[in-house]
Amino acid sequence: MSQASVSQEQHDITLAELLIVTCAEVWRDNGELLASGIGTLPRLAAGLAKLTHSPEVLLTDGEAYLIEEPIPLGPRPADYVVRAAGWMPFSRVFDCVWSGYRHALTMPTQIDRFGQANISCLGADYDKPKTQLLGARGFPGNSINHLNSYLVAAHNTRVFVAAEVDMVAAVGYNPARRTPGMRGDFIDLRHIVTDLCVLDFQGPDHAIRVRSLHPGVTFEEVQAATGFALLRAPDIGVTPLPDPAQLAIIRQLDPHNLRATALRNNPPAVKVAVPVAAATAKAST
Repeated sequence: MSQASVSQEQHDITLAELLIVTCAEVWRDNGELLASGIGTLPRLAAGLAKLTHSPEVLLTDGEAYLIEEPIPLGPRPADYVVRAAGWMPFSRVFDCVWSGYRHALTMPTQIDRFGQANISCLGADYDKPKTQLLGARGFPGNSINHLNSYLVAAHNTRVFVAAEVDMVAAVGYNPARRTPGMRGDFIDLRHIVTDLCVLDFQGPDHAIRVRSLHPGVTFEEVQAATGFALLRAPDIGVTPLPDPAQLAIIRQLDPHNLRATALRNNPPAVKVAVPVAAATAKAST
């Protein structure tokens, strides 16, 4: 996309805002279930979904209550009151998890071609990892009990690894991991939203496909940043930009612009191609 084709309004939309709107789509047509967005952008996306296309989804305040009105991020006015719709302690959250009435949007450290995800540790030696992360936490149970989607803020081959993830914290579609008699029909991975594209698992045997490319991004760029071969969806398109109404809601939910800190440098949503001559000149200076 050339600089001339980018309007000022489009240029003012940030990549974080594009990702929030795109992530909100994972809950469209899910019905009445618990929408859990883990992280700044996923949480804003869940709130946006609730206030726009999916009013039937349920949210929590992150502590003990169900809420109908998403809670803004960051410091709130002294007179702000949380509008609770019901009680939702961890015991009731687990009831939703085990019953399948949840769709979580999380941010794994590694993902492989089977959709297996890792938030536990990095390195081939599990007993002496090169980097210790969060630990598996709720990933194993989440991955076999309810819908899951992922957000990747920096799409590269360190995240989308060529081999298996270093530690399988979340189950995917790897047949080699199936033990005799193990059921796999509860596993339901829906989308991966990244800073380059939107992926799904609708290829043969749940192969990962590129569903849409963010404005200005090419399929070749996405493939070069991925450690395994990707499929191109037959109806691959361009990820839609946020509209004014969506942007207004995002700013309402994030009055302190914490979304800007969730991505490195938080560039414009529309990636502008740099002309070859300009790129060569810049490299030579």
